[in-house]
Amino acid sequence: MTNQDVVTSRPAAVHGSGAGRRRREWLVTAGLLALTLVPVLAGADRVTQLASGGPVTPDNHRFFAMPVPVLVHIFSASTFCVVGAFQFAAGFRRQRPRWHRIAGRVLVPSGIAAALAGMWMTLFYPLPASEDTLLNTARLFFGSAMVVSLTLGLVAILRRDVGSHRAWMMRGYAIGMGTGTQVLTTLPVAVVAGRPEGLENALLMIAGWVINLLVVEWILRRRSNRSASRPRDAGVAPGLLVQAGRVAP
Repeated sequence: MTNQDVVTSRPAAVHGSGAGRRRREWLVTAGLLALTLVPVLAGADRVTQLASGGPVTPDNHRFFAMPVPVLVHIFSASTFCVVGAFQFAAGFRRQRPRWHRIAGRVLVPSGIAAALAGMWMTLFYPLPASEDTLLNTARLFFGSAMVVSLTLGLVAILRRDVGSHRAWMMRGYAIGMGTGTQVLTTLPVAVVAGRPEGLENALLMIAGWVINLLVVEWILRRRSNRSASRPRDAGVAPGLLVQAGRVAP
């Protein structure tokens, strides 16, 4: 293959790989939106119940007695999860940097508000019969971890540390998306054996947070290993490599 062949063939290859990468990114975004669909719909149903005044049951009477915290949690968590899903489309972020900055200004306060409201409800709402102390302890732990992650992500970007910013924001988002994954961990058990309660319910709920965080840490480790093994010229445009005579025939 001559240098001319490389010049003419490389752009098509790069374009093809770019199109495939964009397709994968949007599939990830679509998957995250699908994962958050059930919690968002459940939150919308809760808001409708509160607005209409009922029906009041032993499981939801605490929300009617003090609706503000649950409303803050629902609206801020829904915003955080839906807007955050689009941050995983890297091409979309690069093409619209202003949107990315505006979205970040929405994501951090909405995520922190969702976590704080969730912790407030954990501490001050009466404990439902189907839940136990272990689950409440886990909610406080992961809620605190979410606030810390988002705060560290904000501090990192103010220092222009993009890598740390991305890692901490992904961790915070993983915790926020725990509710979506908890549908997947609890629903099969509920279908087969009835609604889980007590220790079983707590472990299944905790699994949702843990699974999300493990996936994020795997992604971050994979990216780190890929960056460490990338050749020095990996970030140089193919045309420049040809001109410099560094493309093998």
